[in-house]
Amino acid sequence: MKYLDEYRDPVLAKKLLAEIHRITTRPWTLMEVCGGQTHTIVKQGIDEALPEGVRMIHGPGCPVCVTPLEQVDKALAIAARPDVIFTSYGDMLRVPGSTTDLLALKARGADVRIVYSPLDALKIAIANPSKQVVFFAVGFETTAPANAMSVAEAARRGIDNYSVLVSHVLVPPAMTALLDSPTNKVQSFLAAGHVCAIMGWTEYEPIAAKYKVPIVVTGFEPLDLLEGIYMAIRQLEDGRHEVENQYTRAVTREGVPLAQKQVLAIFEVGDRKWRGVGEIPMSGYRLRPEYARFDAEAKFDVGDIHTNEHPACIAGAILTGDKVPLDCTAYGTLCSPQKPLGAPMVSSEGTCSAFFSAGRGLNATGGFTGAMPLIHVGGVGSGEAGR
Repeated sequence: MKYLDEYRDPVLAKKLLAEIHRITTRPWTLMEVCGGQTHTIVKQGIDEALPEGVRMIHGPGCPVCVTPLEQVDKALAIAARPDVIFTSYGDMLRVPGSTTDLLALKARGADVRIVYSPLDALKIAIANPSKQVVFFAVGFETTAPANAMSVAEAARRGIDNYSVLVSHVLVPPAMTALLDSPTNKVQSFLAAGHVCAIMGWTEYEPIAAKYKVPIVVTGFEPLDLLEGIYMAIRQLEDGRHEVENQYTRAVTREGVPLAQKQVLAIFEVGDRKWRGVGEIPMSGYRLRPEYARFDAEAKFDVGDIHTNEHPACIAGAILTGDKVPLDCTAYGTLCSPQKPLGAPMVSSEGTCSAFFSAGRGLNATGGFTGAMPLIHVGGVGSGEAGR
């Protein structure tokens, strides 16, 4: 299948790994921003096949993971109301709040529905005028255009029983916050290809210049990531700090201006809290004042909900690269994909979940062990690079 099998070719993977080993002369630390990239890197063992001293930090790039706990609790409070039909993408239903999750709430009788688009939620609102229909608007810049479109259409058609619970976060401010941290270890970024498909990469150019960090826009398949890592290390070895685009089949420098215009017509940029990280200034979208009537948080008066993470969870340290999942005493014991404590174990794209599903640090008896990479240089471990 085009753009699938050809980007999972184990022969080409070995060649790229050999080139990475050839050009690397010193230790380097890279961060992939996107959770989908983390999943591929861990599942395929790419991080374990890199030269000694080259470290991948798995960044806070999973929108399910970084949706703050209190935002989930707000969703639960709204969804529990008898006059509400609460709609969401399926991956948010198992995200734990303080006491339960949306799936359990649904099992107890709440009208919680999975949709594949916010426009589906809008159709539900039109078909159920006696109910308040709420869509959980979660995600990075990638999902913002469709969410903005649903609000614009609701306003155009005068549909007053539709609203959105907004939890949009933005990638560039998170990258800047990481680089400004006194404990920062990141020397280069692999930027998320799907975000850049919408937004382009002009926002990354000032970051690369100011902090002198190479940024490579990268896809999600094994060869995409290996080539992105190669391009980043080549820049580091050359002393360059530019924005390069590995994901040329999907991304242009300007992105999609029409989608960006739609987003900024409905949303404005404001401060946003990230689960496991904390508040990052000007790192999220919120509805513009003229669309405040579509703000579920205000409509249902849930703005004052505040919560705390589980004390055993070290999500913040994992998301910033200070720790890895195997450093957490709760990993694989108190915390698992079935009963997650914190952000990185919540979604299949989270760092802890990716480690767990790949068997990193776990054996059949629950003890800790190593994980064998699926891709190796030099003929060892010839497993195919496929999901």
